Amino acid sequence: MYALINLISTWAIPIIIVFIPLFAFTKKVPVYESFIDGAKDGFSTAVQIIPHLVGMMVAISIFRASGALDFFVGWTGSFLTSIGVPSEILPLGLLRPLTGTGSLAFATDLIRVYGPDSMIGRMASTIQGSTDTTLYVLTVYMGAVGIRNGRYALKVGLFSDAVGFVAAIAVCLIFFG
Repeated sequence: MYALINLISTWAIPIIIVFIPLFAFTKKVPVYESFIDGAKDGFSTAVQIIPHLVGMMVAISIFRASGALDFFVGWTGSFLTSIGVPSEILPLGLLRPLTGTGSLAFATDLIRVYGPDSMIGRMASTIQGSTDTTLYVLTVYMGAVGIRNGRYALKVGLFSDAVGFVAAIAVCLIFFG
């Protein structure tokens, strides 16, 4: 099973990179022109999301500096340890829906301290790939296009993050535990 996962992870991105332009070519889509049009739209979108991005970064800084993150980790850490989940992983699960850069920095630190082949390193990597920056996405992109009622998107996004977090831990325990 490990060899199959390794083979898929080695070839997935190169196959996608080759497949998309070939598929577009068969559908007679002007690939380069479409890319340039998308890049132009992307630049204007980036300018529009800057105020929302700044607001989100301030909120995340307040959350971490207030001690709320440390309080929650201390409160639930013993329970996680009792069911076989390293408590060091919990802050990553809490940070990931908030910030991609912050959670990546935290995952990088876990990997630096415990090693990439440790259970914690593998869990951190899998969580990074199995969850998304839900609050960031909702704040920045919905704010940029003017969507004001995103409560269902928030519920579904946070539920998906929780499922991704639990599934990442379960998969790591099954394959590497």
